[in-house]
Amino acid sequence: MNWKKQECLAVALAFVVAMGAPMLTGYTARQAYASIETQSAAATEGNAASDETLTLKDCSVMRDTSFGGVYLDVTIDEFNDLGFTFGDRVDVEFSNGYKVSGIPYYNGYYVRVGDPLLVGYPGYPHVEVAVNYGDPLWDTAGLSEGDTATVKLVEKGAFRDVQESFDITYTSERSSYETDEQFANFRSLSGGAVRQGAIYRSASPIDNEYRRAPYVEALMRQNGVAYVLDLSDNPDEINQFLAEDDQTGIDVSHFRQLQDKGCVGAIDLSASYPSLSFAEKLSDGLVEMSQHDGPYLVHCIEGKDRTGFVCMLLEALCGASYDEIADDYMTTFANYYGITKESDPTKYNAIVHLNLDGMLSFIAEAGDSSDLTSLDYAPYARHYLKRGGMTDEQIDALIAKIS
Repeated sequence: MNWKKQECLAVALAFVVAMGAPMLTGYTARQAYASIETQSAAATEGNAASDETLTLKDCSVMRDTSFGGVYLDVTIDEFNDLGFTFGDRVDVEFSNGYKVSGIPYYNGYYVRVGDPLLVGYPGYPHVEVAVNYGDPLWDTAGLSEGDTATVKLVEKGAFRDVQESFDITYTSERSSYETDEQFANFRSLSGGAVRQGAIYRSASPIDNEYRRAPYVEALMRQNGVAYVLDLSDNPDEINQFLAEDDQTGIDVSHFRQLQDKGCVGAIDLSASYPSLSFAEKLSDGLVEMSQHDGPYLVHCIEGKDRTGFVCMLLEALCGASYDEIADDYMTTFANYYGITKESDPTKYNAIVHLNLDGMLSFIAEAGDSSDLTSLDYAPYARHYLKRGGMTDEQIDALIAKIS
C-alpha cells in the first residue's frame, strides 16, 4: 500500500463539540476550547482501568517515510482486539528509552499543532505514533531499524468525549454529492485581490485513492488549467499514479499534456508547515509556478490540509480578510462533511479555531490573547515566503499572476 496516499496521517481535523458553547472566534474561542479540554479530562479522572494494566509489548516499528511518524507493526483491528479503544490515554515507550506519556489514542488527528498522539485512522492498516504538524517523531526519538515500542493503557476512556465529538467521516461515492465540484473539492481561490479563475484548488487529479481524480481532471480541462502545483508528490510518485490511472482506464490526458510541457511542479511537502523545509520547498514551488502562465491548480490528496495552508497563505498575501480566508477554508468541510456555519455552528467554529486559527496564529506570531479577526495578514504571509527564500521581487511577481 502506498503510505503517501493516506493524507489522513497529516490531517488536523480537530474540533470539539460543546453544546451551548459561544461562537468560537478570537480570544473567546481559545477560552472555550481550554475549558472544554479541562472538563473532558476532569470528567474521567480516577477512571483508570482497575484490572491488570493493558499492554502491547515490544512491537516492531517502522518509519513513515512521507511524514516521519512511527508506524507500529500492528493493525488497528489487532490493536483494538487487545482491549484498547479510541479515546484511551496511553504511554508509549521505545526500546531506546524515548517515551511519550499520557497521550490520546484517536481515529484522527484531534490534537493541537505540536501535540503527540497515537492514531488509528479507519481503513489504514497500522497504528501510528506521531506529532500533529510537528517535527518527524522518528528523528526526534532517535529511532532506528530494529527498535520496538511498548504501549501501556494509562486511563480507559480518558478522552472518550473528545473522540466521540471529533469522529466524522465522508464517503468517496460520487452519488452522495450534489455536484462534481463539491465531490472534487474544486473551486477558485477568492478574497482580497485574488482574481476569480486565476488559481484553483482541489483534490488530486492523479491519485485516485478517493475516486476523485477523474472529476478533477475534467474540471481542470473545463477551466483551462495551465499549470499544476502538486504539493503531495514527487516526480516518481506522479509517474506511478499516472501508470495506475492508465491501467484502470482513468483519463489523465490533460495532466499528461501539462507534464510534457514542464507545467507540473512536484514539491512533495510534509505536513509540518511550521518547519523551515516546508517554507523553502513551498517558496521554490511558487517561484517556479509564477514563471508560467495560469490558470493554476494547487492540490495535495484531498485538497484539505496542505492545500488549505498554502491557499490560506496565497489569499492572505493578496490582502484577504480573516472572514474571506475562513469562508474558503471551511468550504472544504462543507464539501466533504456538510459542516457549515448554519448547519452546525459549534463544530464550524471549533474547526476554524483549532485548524485555521492555528495556521494564522503561526503566520502572524500571535499570542493567545490576540484578536485574529482584525489583523492584516499580507505582511505576515510575505515574511513567511521570504523566510523560505523568496525575494520581494519574486513575491510581487507571484501576486501579479493571481491578482
